[in-house]
Amino acid sequence: MRITDLLKKEGIEIGAKVKDKAGAIEKLVSLHEKCGNLKDRAAFKEGILKREEMGTTAIGMEIAIPHAKSEAVKKPALAAITVPDGVDYGSPDGDPCKLIFMIAATTDGDVHLEVLARLMQLLMDMELTSKLKAAANAEEFLKLLDDKETEKFPEEKVQLKKEEPAPKKAEGKGAIRVLAVTACPTGIAHTYMAAEALNKAAEKMGITIKVETNGSGGVKNALTPEEIKNCDGIIIAADKSVETARFDGKPVFSTKVADGIHKPEQLINKIINKEAPIFRSDKKQTDQGAGAGGESFGRRLYKHLMNGVSHMLPFVVAGGIFIAIAFMIDTFSGVEAAGNGNFGSVNPAAAWFKSIGGFAFDFMLPVLAGFIAMSIADRPGLLVGIVGGLLAKNGATFTNPSAKDAIPSGFLGALLAGFLAGLLMKLFEKLCEKFPRALEGIKPVLIYPLAGLGIVGVMMCAVNPVMGVINTGLNDGLIWLNDNNLGILLGCILGGMMAIDMGGPFNKAAYVFGTGMLTTAAQTADPAVQTTCYQIMASVMIGGMVPPLAIALSTLIFRSRWTPDERKNGAVNIAMGLSFITEGAIPYAASYPLKVIPSCVIGSAAAGGLSWVFGCTLMAPHGGIFVIATIGSPFLYLLALVIGSLAGMFMLALLKRPIGKEKKKKTE
Repeated sequence: MRITDLLKKEGIEIGAKVKDKAGAIEKLVSLHEKCGNLKDRAAFKEGILKREEMGTTAIGMEIAIPHAKSEAVKKPALAAITVPDGVDYGSPDGDPCKLIFMIAATTDGDVHLEVLARLMQLLMDMELTSKLKAAANAEEFLKLLDDKETEKFPEEKVQLKKEEPAPKKAEGKGAIRVLAVTACPTGIAHTYMAAEALNKAAEKMGITIKVETNGSGGVKNALTPEEIKNCDGIIIAADKSVETARFDGKPVFSTKVADGIHKPEQLINKIINKEAPIFRSDKKQTDQGAGAGGESFGRRLYKHLMNGVSHMLPFVVAGGIFIAIAFMIDTFSGVEAAGNGNFGSVNPAAAWFKSIGGFAFDFMLPVLAGFIAMSIADRPGLLVGIVGGLLAKNGATFTNPSAKDAIPSGFLGALLAGFLAGLLMKLFEKLCEKFPRALEGIKPVLIYPLAGLGIVGVMMCAVNPVMGVINTGLNDGLIWLNDNNLGILLGCILGGMMAIDMGGPFNKAAYVFGTGMLTTAAQTADPAVQTTCYQIMASVMIGGMVPPLAIALSTLIFRSRWTPDERKNGAVNIAMGLSFITEGAIPYAASYPLKVIPSCVIGSAAAGGLSWVFGCTLMAPHGGIFVIATIGSPFLYLLALVIGSLAGMFMLALLKRPIGKEKKKKTE
């Protein structure tokens, strides 16, 4: 398999006219669809956009390589465009991109990943990229790539090697022995470009280097214990976690993967000049990459929180839907919900679903706290976080360690447990740095777990009474809001937050709050509190469904305000909106932020408020219209969804003028 097996002339457009990043992505996705590479266009595009949310895939040198590994890909493939006028793709060097490849990768197999890695290496040749940008047609474009591939890899023309070539050794005494590890979030593009740049720089500088790539196809060119022992230092150019415990006691310099592409000589000089600090694995066993040292405190907190939430969500979603199915079965069986403490468990089938769903729910808070603590303190933090989350769930105190008749500190207590346990464990690890090296082997298996259990036990028994009071106050506050008809305000706020950044911090904060209320509902026997919690979840989900639907309706009804491509893709947002995939609105929000975002916020806030007014409840944390059987007052919920979507559509019609008039206004 060669590059030309993945890139066909039908997947190349020379001299493309695109006005922005969203237009370039749309053009490349269309080329993939035209070539028959996709099973589901919308799902693949969603994968591309999610990768862009992690950081731009522009690499500088007027090149961008958007990519996604997705079930929506029928077969591994490439698509490419040249943009003579350039397009702003958020490139790190600030230059517009004129050469853009889009990689569609399947989720199985890795032979094609070797080919894609090869493409990344070729694109580091500036002479080749200049010729590709100037290609007159698709045939010339393909020939340039094929000729360069044959020139660079003359030893084989059809079958790819499974292993990367061994590093070239420089001749002469005193050659510096440098090792490196490269990795990016998806492991397709930047991983291999950084490796190629480091290899080229080392060859130019006359030193030896070996680069391990942590790509989608797994670890390639793995560093051996002997090589690590004898090297002078290691460079880690990574935007995701890589295993670093093996580098204990060696000079290690960690940075983002982009520096591996753009500053390879500087990185190598860090090792040559002995500027890299000595790494100690008991301080941090996995490198978090991405230049973590330059991140703000708030950003680090957010990443720790999201690490916990992302691991918790499968338990919330699966457990919540099972419990909702149990309620649905009892309802269809004629069981009255009002005043029935066993509702959801009366019918044997319902009892089975509720029990299994309840087991999943029981893990929510321990998993949340455990992975927050692990994000802060690595593996030693996992135990303290999980136990802290369980103690928060049970409400254990010094006087009541078995948590009989205790008031649980709930979701808020688990959050506090995760952060405090992680920070305290991190502090304890630093205190242990002075221990004799003879104790290194028993630290992770005895000292850390034993001390961690004691730390979290004392901490949570002290904290739980206070957090229990706060949790009780929160429940009382929710009931007060409902009793005083102020719940509509909360519904509007949560619905609007879901549309502010469509998958960003505001959206995540509202969603985490909604799922946290499901936890509260599962822990209380008060029907009023349960109802209020389920109303909150209903307002959150409907707020996330409105933005794609409002845009889809606008592209169908107010067609003059959108380009042909925008109208074509608008219909896809109907399915995404109904599925509670808010991110479908991101390309439109990116193109017209001051028009799309306010319109969507108003529509979502209206829908969230109406959902509350109508008394709609939701017991499942995800699924959109497809979990309608678990929604209380489903027809009124649909009515609120329609009204909110129409409100967003009409607001968008007021803010966004027809395309012709917009252009005329700009020229006046």
